[in-house]
Amino acid sequence: MRAVICGAGIAGLALAHRLHHHGWDVHLVDHAPGPRPQGYMIDFFGPGHEALQLMGLGDEMNRHASPVEEFRYIDDRGRTTVRIDYTLFAKALGGELASIMRPALERLLREALPDQVDLRYRTTIDTIDDDRVHLSDGTTVDADLVVGADGIHSRVRALAFGPEQDCLRYLGMHTGAYIFTDPEMFAQVRGQFVLTETRNRQMGFYGLTDDQVAVFAVHRAPGTTLSDDPRDAFRAAYAGMGDLAERALAACPAPDQVYYDQVAQIDLPQWSKGRTVLLGDAAHAVSLIAGQGASLGVAGAYLLGECLDRASSVEEGIAEYERRWRPVAGDVQRAARDRVTEWFLPRTFTRLLLRRWGFRAMQLPGLDRLLVGPLFPKGRKHVAELAA
Repeated sequence: MRAVICGAGIAGLALAHRLHHHGWDVHLVDHAPGPRPQGYMIDFFGPGHEALQLMGLGDEMNRHASPVEEFRYIDDRGRTTVRIDYTLFAKALGGELASIMRPALERLLREALPDQVDLRYRTTIDTIDDDRVHLSDGTTVDADLVVGADGIHSRVRALAFGPEQDCLRYLGMHTGAYIFTDPEMFAQVRGQFVLTETRNRQMGFYGLTDDQVAVFAVHRAPGTTLSDDPRDAFRAAYAGMGDLAERALAACPAPDQVYYDQVAQIDLPQWSKGRTVLLGDAAHAVSLIAGQGASLGVAGAYLLGECLDRASSVEEGIAEYERRWRPVAGDVQRAARDRVTEWFLPRTFTRLLLRRWGFRAMQLPGLDRLLVGPLFPKGRKHVAELAA
Protein backbone atom coordinates (compact mmCIF):
# COMPACT_ATOMS: atom_id res chain seq x y z
CA MET A 1 0.00 0.00 0.00
CA ARG A 2 1.28 3.46 -0.91
CA ALA A 3 0.47 6.80 0.75
CA VAL A 4 1.23 10.38 -0.22
CA ILE A 5 1.23 12.77 2.74
CA CYS A 6 1.27 16.49 2.06
CA GLY A 7 2.84 18.36 4.98
CA ALA A 8 6.06 17.43 6.80
CA GLY A 9 4.99 19.07 10.04
CA ILE A 10 4.12 17.34 13.28
CA ALA A 11 1.00 15.48 12.11
CA GLY A 12 2.47 14.45 8.75
CA LEU A 13 5.71 13.19 10.26
CA ALA A 14 3.85 11.22 12.94
CA LEU A 15 1.61 9.58 10.34
CA ALA A 16 4.57 8.75 8.06
CA HIS A 17 6.22 7.05 11.03
CA ARG A 18 3.08 5.08 11.87
CA LEU A 19 2.19 4.02 8.31
CA HIS A 20 5.73 2.81 7.67
CA HIS A 21 5.50 0.83 10.90
CA HIS A 22 2.48 -0.93 9.42
CA GLY A 23 4.23 -1.74 6.15
CA TRP A 24 3.16 1.16 3.93
CA ASP A 25 5.28 2.76 1.21
CA VAL A 26 5.23 6.43 2.27
CA HIS A 27 5.90 9.59 0.26
CA LEU A 28 6.01 12.76 2.38
CA VAL A 29 6.13 16.16 0.63
CA ASP A 30 6.24 19.75 1.85
CA HIS A 31 6.31 23.02 -0.09
CA ALA A 32 8.82 24.61 2.32
CA PRO A 33 12.52 24.61 1.35
CA GLY A 34 13.35 22.65 4.49
CA PRO A 35 12.41 22.16 8.14
CA ARG A 36 10.87 25.32 9.59
CA PRO A 37 12.90 27.02 12.32
CA GLN A 38 9.98 29.24 13.37
CA GLY A 39 7.61 28.25 16.10
CA TYR A 40 6.80 28.66 19.75
CA MET A 41 7.07 26.76 22.98
CA ILE A 42 4.19 24.35 23.50
CA ASP A 43 2.89 22.53 26.52
CA PHE A 44 2.73 19.03 25.08
CA PHE A 45 0.23 16.93 27.02
CA GLY A 46 -2.95 14.94 26.60
CA PRO A 47 -3.48 12.41 23.79
CA GLY A 48 -0.35 13.34 21.84
CA HIS A 49 1.84 12.77 24.88
CA GLU A 50 0.32 9.31 25.22
CA ALA A 51 0.66 8.58 21.50
CA LEU A 52 4.39 9.36 21.49
CA GLN A 53 4.81 6.92 24.37
CA LEU A 54 2.93 4.26 22.40
CA MET A 55 5.18 4.97 19.39
CA GLY A 56 8.27 4.39 21.52
CA LEU A 57 9.35 8.04 21.36
CA GLY A 58 8.71 9.07 24.95
CA ASP A 59 12.39 9.20 25.88
CA GLU A 60 13.17 11.28 22.78
CA MET A 61 10.38 13.68 23.70
CA ASN A 62 11.89 14.20 27.14
CA ARG A 63 15.37 14.64 25.64
CA HIS A 64 14.16 17.40 23.31
CA ALA A 65 12.05 19.15 25.95
CA SER A 66 13.07 22.49 27.45
CA PRO A 67 13.21 22.50 31.26
CA VAL A 68 10.81 25.03 32.80
CA GLU A 69 10.96 25.65 36.53
CA GLU A 70 8.67 28.62 37.00
CA PHE A 71 5.65 30.35 35.48
CA ARG A 72 5.07 34.02 36.21
CA TYR A 73 3.19 37.10 35.07
CA ILE A 74 4.75 40.57 35.07
CA ASP A 75 3.12 44.02 34.84
CA ASP A 76 4.28 46.90 32.62
CA ARG A 77 6.88 47.87 35.24
CA GLY A 78 8.38 44.40 35.30
CA ARG A 79 6.97 43.53 38.71
CA THR A 80 5.91 39.91 39.26
CA THR A 81 2.17 39.59 39.96
CA VAL A 82 1.89 35.77 39.83
CA ARG A 83 4.59 33.20 40.46
CA ILE A 84 3.96 29.44 40.26
CA ASP A 85 6.26 26.44 40.45
CA TYR A 86 5.81 24.89 36.98
CA THR A 87 5.82 21.36 38.36
CA LEU A 88 2.35 22.16 39.72
CA PHE A 89 0.93 21.93 36.19
CA ALA A 90 2.68 18.64 35.49
CA LYS A 91 1.50 17.23 38.82
CA ALA A 92 -2.11 18.20 38.06
CA LEU A 93 -1.80 16.37 34.71
CA GLY A 94 -0.40 13.23 36.27
CA GLY A 95 3.13 14.00 35.11
CA GLU A 96 2.14 13.88 31.44
CA LEU A 97 3.43 17.30 30.40
CA ALA A 98 6.49 18.31 28.39
CA SER A 99 7.46 21.87 27.49
CA ILE A 100 9.01 21.71 24.04
CA MET A 101 9.67 24.05 21.16
CA ARG A 102 7.52 23.20 18.16
CA PRO A 103 10.56 22.88 15.83
CA ALA A 104 12.16 20.51 18.36
CA LEU A 105 9.09 18.27 18.33
CA GLU A 106 9.21 18.19 14.54
CA ARG A 107 12.91 17.38 14.67
CA LEU A 108 12.49 14.37 16.95
CA LEU A 109 9.74 13.00 14.69
CA ARG A 110 11.81 13.65 11.58
CA GLU A 111 14.88 11.97 13.07
CA ALA A 112 12.74 8.94 13.95
CA LEU A 113 11.64 8.43 10.33
CA PRO A 114 13.08 5.32 8.68
CA ASP A 115 15.31 5.95 5.66
CA GLN A 116 12.75 4.23 3.44
CA VAL A 117 10.29 7.12 3.82
CA ASP A 118 10.57 9.39 0.76
CA LEU A 119 10.74 12.92 2.23
CA ARG A 120 10.80 15.76 -0.29
CA TYR A 121 10.90 19.48 0.47
CA ARG A 122 10.13 22.19 -2.11
CA THR A 123 7.40 19.85 -3.35
CA THR A 124 3.64 19.83 -2.98
CA ILE A 125 0.58 18.21 -4.52
CA ASP A 126 -0.58 19.89 -7.73
CA THR A 127 -3.62 17.73 -8.51
CA ILE A 128 -5.31 14.57 -7.30
CA ASP A 129 -6.79 12.41 -10.07
CA ASP A 130 -8.52 9.37 -8.56
CA ASP A 131 -5.58 7.32 -7.26
CA ARG A 132 -2.92 9.29 -9.14
CA VAL A 133 -1.21 12.20 -7.38
CA HIS A 134 0.60 14.77 -9.51
CA LEU A 135 3.40 16.54 -7.65
CA SER A 136 4.87 19.96 -8.29
CA ASP A 137 8.27 18.47 -9.15
CA GLY A 138 6.73 16.83 -12.22
CA THR A 139 6.46 13.31 -10.84
CA THR A 140 3.31 11.23 -10.46
CA VAL A 141 2.62 8.74 -7.69
CA ASP A 142 -0.02 6.01 -7.75
CA ALA A 143 -1.45 6.25 -4.24
CA ASP A 144 -3.89 4.16 -2.21
CA LEU A 145 -4.15 7.03 0.29
CA VAL A 146 -3.71 10.81 0.06
CA VAL A 147 -3.40 12.78 3.31
CA GLY A 148 -3.60 16.52 3.80
CA ALA A 149 -1.49 17.21 6.89
CA ASP A 150 -0.50 20.62 5.59
CA GLY A 151 -1.86 22.85 8.33
CA ILE A 152 -4.65 25.34 8.76
CA HIS A 153 -4.10 26.77 5.25
CA SER A 154 -4.12 23.30 3.70
CA ARG A 155 -3.68 22.97 -0.06
CA VAL A 156 -5.10 19.43 -0.05
CA ARG A 157 -8.22 20.69 1.74
CA ALA A 158 -8.65 23.39 -0.90
CA LEU A 159 -8.32 20.81 -3.69
CA ALA A 160 -10.79 18.40 -2.09
CA PHE A 161 -13.26 20.66 -0.30
CA GLY A 162 -13.02 24.15 -1.76
CA PRO A 163 -12.03 27.62 -0.51
CA GLU A 164 -10.60 28.16 2.95
CA GLN A 165 -13.14 30.84 3.85
CA ASP A 166 -15.89 28.22 3.77
CA CYS A 167 -14.47 26.40 6.81
CA LEU A 168 -12.28 28.87 8.69
CA ARG A 169 -13.62 30.28 11.97
CA TYR A 170 -11.62 33.39 12.86
CA LEU A 171 -11.28 33.88 16.63
CA GLY A 172 -10.43 37.57 16.52
CA MET A 173 -6.70 37.40 17.22
CA HIS A 174 -3.33 37.53 15.50
CA THR A 175 -0.26 35.74 16.80
CA GLY A 176 3.46 35.55 16.20
CA ALA A 177 6.67 33.97 17.42
CA TYR A 178 10.39 34.40 16.88
CA ILE A 179 13.80 33.81 18.47
CA PHE A 180 16.65 36.25 19.08
CA THR A 181 19.95 36.27 20.96
CA ASP A 182 20.31 38.48 24.04
CA PRO A 183 22.52 37.29 26.94
CA GLU A 184 21.11 39.80 29.42
CA MET A 185 17.46 39.02 28.72
CA PHE A 186 18.25 35.31 28.58
CA ALA A 187 19.57 35.53 32.14
CA GLN A 188 16.28 37.14 33.27
CA VAL A 189 13.95 34.50 31.78
CA ARG A 190 16.02 31.30 31.77
CA GLY A 191 14.07 28.32 33.09
CA GLN A 192 10.82 30.29 33.15
CA PHE A 193 7.68 31.18 31.25
CA VAL A 194 7.40 34.95 31.68
CA LEU A 195 4.13 36.46 30.42
CA THR A 196 2.93 40.04 30.39
CA GLU A 197 -0.20 40.54 32.48
CA THR A 198 -2.12 42.67 30.01
CA ARG A 199 -5.60 42.95 28.52
CA ASN A 200 -6.34 42.09 24.87
CA ARG A 201 -2.66 41.49 24.11
CA GLN A 202 0.16 39.45 25.57
CA MET A 203 3.82 38.65 25.05
CA GLY A 204 5.62 35.66 26.51
CA PHE A 205 9.37 35.06 26.90
CA TYR A 206 11.45 31.98 27.72
CA GLY A 207 15.12 31.15 27.54
CA LEU A 208 16.35 28.37 25.26
CA THR A 209 20.09 27.69 24.96
CA ASP A 210 23.15 29.70 23.88
CA ASP A 211 21.64 32.99 25.15
CA GLN A 212 18.63 32.63 22.86
CA VAL A 213 15.23 34.00 23.91
CA ALA A 214 11.98 32.76 22.36
CA VAL A 215 9.09 35.20 22.05
CA PHE A 216 5.41 34.42 21.74
CA ALA A 217 2.84 37.16 21.08
CA VAL A 218 -0.94 37.31 20.62
CA HIS A 219 -3.36 40.22 20.41
CA ARG A 220 -6.98 40.83 19.54
CA ALA A 221 -7.51 42.15 16.02
CA PRO A 222 -10.80 42.96 14.26
CA GLY A 223 -9.86 41.56 10.84
CA THR A 224 -7.96 38.69 9.27
CA THR A 225 -5.63 40.80 7.10
CA LEU A 226 -1.99 40.33 8.06
CA SER A 227 0.81 42.86 7.58
CA ASP A 228 3.46 42.00 4.99
CA ASP A 229 6.09 42.81 7.60
CA PRO A 230 5.32 41.29 11.03
CA ARG A 231 7.72 43.73 12.67
CA ASP A 232 5.41 46.63 11.86
CA ALA A 233 2.41 44.74 13.25
CA PHE A 234 4.26 43.76 16.44
CA ARG A 235 5.50 47.28 17.14
CA ALA A 236 2.03 48.72 16.64
CA ALA A 237 0.28 46.07 18.77
CA TYR A 238 2.71 45.59 21.65
CA ALA A 239 4.22 49.00 22.36
CA GLY A 240 4.17 50.23 25.97
CA MET A 241 4.16 46.80 27.68
CA GLY A 242 7.36 47.17 29.69
CA ASP A 243 11.11 46.85 29.29
CA LEU A 244 11.20 43.15 28.34
CA ALA A 245 8.60 43.68 25.63
CA GLU A 246 10.41 46.71 24.23
CA ARG A 247 13.69 44.83 24.19
CA ALA A 248 12.07 41.90 22.36
CA LEU A 249 10.37 44.19 19.84
CA ALA A 250 13.66 45.91 19.05
CA ALA A 251 15.23 42.51 18.35
CA CYS A 252 12.46 41.21 16.07
CA PRO A 253 14.20 39.58 13.07
CA ALA A 254 13.43 39.70 9.35
CA PRO A 255 9.96 38.54 8.21
CA ASP A 256 11.23 35.20 6.89
CA GLN A 257 12.38 34.32 10.42
CA VAL A 258 9.05 35.16 12.08
CA TYR A 259 5.94 33.02 12.47
CA TYR A 260 2.92 35.28 12.04
CA ASP A 261 -0.70 34.28 11.43
CA GLN A 262 -4.30 34.71 12.47
CA VAL A 263 -5.78 32.67 15.33
CA ALA A 264 -8.53 30.49 13.89
CA GLN A 265 -10.20 27.10 13.90
CA ILE A 266 -11.24 24.82 11.04
CA ASP A 267 -14.82 23.54 11.01
CA LEU A 268 -15.67 20.93 8.38
CA PRO A 269 -18.68 18.59 8.19
CA GLN A 270 -16.41 15.78 6.96
CA TRP A 271 -12.69 15.20 6.73
CA SER A 272 -12.48 12.85 3.77
CA LYS A 273 -13.50 12.27 0.17
CA GLY A 274 -12.83 8.81 -1.16
CA ARG A 275 -9.21 7.96 -0.34
CA THR A 276 -8.25 11.55 0.48
CA VAL A 277 -8.33 12.46 4.16
CA LEU A 278 -7.35 15.47 6.27
CA LEU A 279 -5.28 15.25 9.44
CA GLY A 280 -4.34 17.61 12.26
CA ASP A 281 -4.87 21.34 11.76
CA ALA A 282 -5.94 20.80 8.16
CA ALA A 283 -8.99 18.93 9.47
CA HIS A 284 -9.74 20.47 12.85
CA ALA A 285 -7.39 23.29 13.87
CA VAL A 286 -8.27 24.07 17.48
CA SER A 287 -6.19 27.28 17.61
CA LEU A 288 -3.07 27.98 19.63
CA ILE A 289 -5.11 29.14 22.64
CA ALA A 290 -6.38 25.59 23.07
CA GLY A 291 -2.80 24.46 23.55
CA GLN A 292 -3.37 21.07 21.94
CA GLY A 293 -2.87 21.44 18.19
CA ALA A 294 0.39 19.48 18.21
CA SER A 295 -0.96 16.92 20.65
CA LEU A 296 -4.07 16.28 18.56
CA GLY A 297 -1.94 16.10 15.42
CA VAL A 298 0.24 13.31 16.81
CA ALA A 299 -2.64 11.42 18.42
CA GLY A 300 -4.84 11.70 15.34
CA ALA A 301 -2.00 10.38 13.20
CA TYR A 302 -1.52 7.44 15.53
CA LEU A 303 -5.22 6.63 15.48
CA LEU A 304 -5.49 6.94 11.69
CA GLY A 305 -2.57 4.54 11.29
CA GLU A 306 -4.16 1.99 13.61
CA CYS A 307 -7.59 2.27 11.95
CA LEU A 308 -6.10 1.78 8.49
CA ASP A 309 -4.08 -1.21 9.65
CA ARG A 310 -7.15 -2.99 11.03
CA ALA A 311 -9.67 -2.10 8.32
CA SER A 312 -10.54 -4.25 5.31
CA SER A 313 -10.24 -1.21 3.01
CA VAL A 314 -8.73 2.25 3.03
CA GLU A 315 -12.17 3.85 2.92
CA GLU A 316 -13.30 1.84 5.93
CA GLY A 317 -10.20 2.80 7.91
CA ILE A 318 -10.67 6.49 7.12
CA ALA A 319 -14.33 6.38 8.15
CA GLU A 320 -13.49 4.67 11.44
CA TYR A 321 -10.75 7.21 12.21
CA GLU A 322 -13.16 10.08 11.67
CA ARG A 323 -15.92 8.43 13.71
CA ARG A 324 -13.62 7.94 16.68
CA TRP A 325 -11.58 11.14 16.48
CA ARG A 326 -14.14 13.83 15.58
CA PRO A 327 -15.73 13.95 19.09
CA VAL A 328 -12.30 14.40 20.70
CA ALA A 329 -11.23 17.26 18.44
CA GLY A 330 -14.67 18.85 18.72
CA ASP A 331 -14.52 18.85 22.52
CA VAL A 332 -11.17 20.68 22.49
CA GLN A 333 -12.41 23.22 19.93
CA ARG A 334 -15.46 24.03 22.03
CA ALA A 335 -13.42 24.30 25.21
CA ALA A 336 -11.08 26.79 23.53
CA ARG A 337 -13.97 28.96 22.37
CA ASP A 338 -16.09 28.72 25.50
CA ARG A 339 -13.58 28.68 28.36
CA VAL A 340 -9.98 29.22 27.44
CA THR A 341 -10.16 32.39 25.33
CA GLU A 342 -11.23 34.79 28.07
CA TRP A 343 -8.84 33.21 30.56
CA PHE A 344 -5.99 33.35 28.07
CA LEU A 345 -6.56 36.93 26.88
CA PRO A 346 -8.95 38.81 29.20
CA ARG A 347 -10.81 41.82 27.81
CA THR A 348 -11.37 43.65 31.10
CA PHE A 349 -9.36 44.47 34.20
CA THR A 350 -11.89 42.54 36.29
CA ARG A 351 -11.30 39.36 34.27
CA LEU A 352 -7.56 39.92 34.52
CA LEU A 353 -7.82 40.10 38.32
CA LEU A 354 -9.98 36.96 38.39
CA ARG A 355 -7.30 35.13 36.43
CA ARG A 356 -4.61 36.40 38.78
CA TRP A 357 -6.55 35.18 41.82
CA GLY A 358 -7.27 31.89 40.06
CA PHE A 359 -3.58 31.23 39.51
CA ARG A 360 -2.79 32.10 43.10
CA ALA A 361 -5.58 29.81 44.34
CA MET A 362 -4.12 27.02 42.20
CA GLN A 363 -1.33 26.69 44.75
CA LEU A 364 -3.75 25.77 47.54
CA PRO A 365 -4.00 22.03 48.33
CA GLY A 366 -6.74 20.28 46.37
CA LEU A 367 -7.41 23.13 43.93
CA ASP A 368 -4.62 22.46 41.42
CA ARG A 369 -6.47 19.79 39.41
CA LEU A 370 -9.75 21.71 39.55
CA LEU A 371 -8.25 24.92 38.17
CA VAL A 372 -5.85 23.35 35.66
CA GLY A 373 -8.81 21.83 33.78
CA PRO A 374 -9.88 25.02 31.94
CA LEU A 375 -6.27 25.66 30.90
CA PHE A 376 -5.55 22.16 29.63
CA PRO A 377 -8.78 20.74 28.14
CA LYS A 378 -8.13 17.04 27.56
CA GLY A 379 -9.91 14.55 25.36
CA ARG A 380 -12.45 12.29 26.97
CA LYS A 381 -10.70 9.02 26.18
CA HIS A 382 -7.15 7.73 26.10
CA VAL A 383 -5.57 7.10 22.68
CA ALA A 384 -5.00 3.43 23.45
CA GLU A 385 -8.68 3.07 24.25
CA LEU A 386 -9.72 4.88 21.06
CA ALA A 387 -7.40 2.71 18.96
CA ALA A 388 -8.48 -0.58 20.57
